[in-house]
Amino acid sequence: MGESLNRAMRILAFNCGSSSTKVAVIESESGGRSFELRIEGIGGASPKMVVGTRKVELSPPLDQRAATDTLLTELRNRWAEIGNLDAVVHRVVHGGVLFSAPTRVDDGVLGKLSDLENLAPLHNPPAIGVIRGARELFANIPHVLVFDTAFHATLPARAREYALPAELRTRYNIRRYGFHGISHGDVARRVATQLRKTPQELRVISCHLGSGASITAVEYGRSVDTSMGMTPLEGLVMGTRAGDLDPGLVLELSRNLSDAELEILLNKNAGLVGLTGSGDLQAIEHRAAEGDEACRLALALYTHRIRKYIGAYAAVMGGVDVIAFTGGVGEHSALVRHRCLQRLDFLGALLDEEANRSAQVNARSPICDVSRSDSRVRILVVRADEETEMAREAALLLARAEKPARLARVPVAISARHAHLSQSTIEKLFGVGYRLTARQELSQTGQFSAQEAVRLIGPRGSIDHVRLMGPPRAHDQVEISRSDEFVLGIDAPVRISGDLANTPGVTLEGPLGRVTIASGVICARRHIHMSPQDAVRLGVNDCDSVSVKIDSDGRDLTFNDVSVRVAPQFQLELHLDTDEANAAGIQPGDFAVLERPR
Repeated sequence: MGESLNRAMRILAFNCGSSSTKVAVIESESGGRSFELRIEGIGGASPKMVVGTRKVELSPPLDQRAATDTLLTELRNRWAEIGNLDAVVHRVVHGGVLFSAPTRVDDGVLGKLSDLENLAPLHNPPAIGVIRGARELFANIPHVLVFDTAFHATLPARAREYALPAELRTRYNIRRYGFHGISHGDVARRVATQLRKTPQELRVISCHLGSGASITAVEYGRSVDTSMGMTPLEGLVMGTRAGDLDPGLVLELSRNLSDAELEILLNKNAGLVGLTGSGDLQAIEHRAAEGDEACRLALALYTHRIRKYIGAYAAVMGGVDVIAFTGGVGEHSALVRHRCLQRLDFLGALLDEEANRSAQVNARSPICDVSRSDSRVRILVVRADEETEMAREAALLLARAEKPARLARVPVAISARHAHLSQSTIEKLFGVGYRLTARQELSQTGQFSAQEAVRLIGPRGSIDHVRLMGPPRAHDQVEISRSDEFVLGIDAPVRISGDLANTPGVTLEGPLGRVTIASGVICARRHIHMSPQDAVRLGVNDCDSVSVKIDSDGRDLTFNDVSVRVAPQFQLELHLDTDEANAAGIQPGDFAVLERPR
């Protein structure tokens, strides 16, 4: 987000995964680490603890509770080495509908978190155990929770909802939440930095491949689809989880297995373990090379599912600019990357086999490009660093809490359906040399609504008297609401003005005839225009995502995911479309209250 913390903080980060737990002391501004400890192989045959460069073999079986006890004992014995801390941050896999942003821990929060244990039984219970123990061990400093599900709060309804009755979805909070969001968000930002672009310029397919695995389509900085669903069971083949299954298969199994047996099967005895007896992909690759058919099948299933999701998400986004691999498998298995990328040359994704075989990422070189020089899609290997991202989020939350809230009243403008057309299109509809006639000056400098209007004609229906805006633009753009979509029969993406790639077209009718534009129809993302001076005053940056509260007569509403647009010519104003304004009961002259960035 680019927001300054004003002061560096030393933060202890706990990252509890399904088969490992990592701890690091991180300096929030630089990302430097002064202490690291991890326990690997939890639940496996060869668990070990790694402190710095020293490895200590642990006695199996080591379950999550025993791993937590070992971890906290080791930290207690290393007080001097850890040093003074400003805060502790914890990764929590499932935040449900209650938690979609970093949150300070208190007893009430912990109680609500416990209610979500059944949604992520491999992850949330051990994380809660670590949180309880760490709060006792580090009792005098704040503890912050960062949620894997939070990054996926931007999922559109089409990717978020299941095809189940609305009453059931509402009663049980059934929806697709997505996971590994801390990692996917971090990958999207670091990939953009590597390519000297902003996240808002890239379509990224982020492949987090570890014991747990998921793929996310990150379109212009936002998660728009992801492979895991309501729980971490959906999606890819994983270490102990099968991923996508026919629900009828689960029903059939439930007739022969108890609920407890079925839960153990789906969470602990499926996936690579179910196929080969081992969740260690490196060992599976070795056995496959020696002729083990079960391991060969496992590799084929594993990589086929990944390749299928990559192709699907390229279709969802209308293309892809970057395919990124991260996580233990994504970073270290050249074979998996090779097999996942086979037959993707039609996307323009061309793998440099030599670079792929020799790829290594570490703290000094966290990103490696393994794509060919003529590849349209950059293929990158990215070192996973969830802990630094967690520390950054926690430091931002605590830094904001130290300052008085900078709330601001923002004028609200209701943006009805309208069209910005190029001069050539205007002339086809109104005549050669035609100039738009200004009807009313708009608040944004130099812009006006015109006297002229056109008719929109879609596959299903039409809308009359759609106002044109001036002056003419280089590219045709038509902005409609969700309600208008159904009238026209058009599926328009939610986009910032000017972001027209891979958008549908529509037919325009004017006095002299019709013109069909091939693309350019969008639903405008709700946004706030502001000048650089306003941005400094309000503590936000261009492309930040903020929340605004509407206090109306009986229809109070908070809009999240509002984009900030900063430019010298902009006047401070929140733009909502007619559907959004009607939902909040907004009247001309109303104001919204701006909250800090998420």
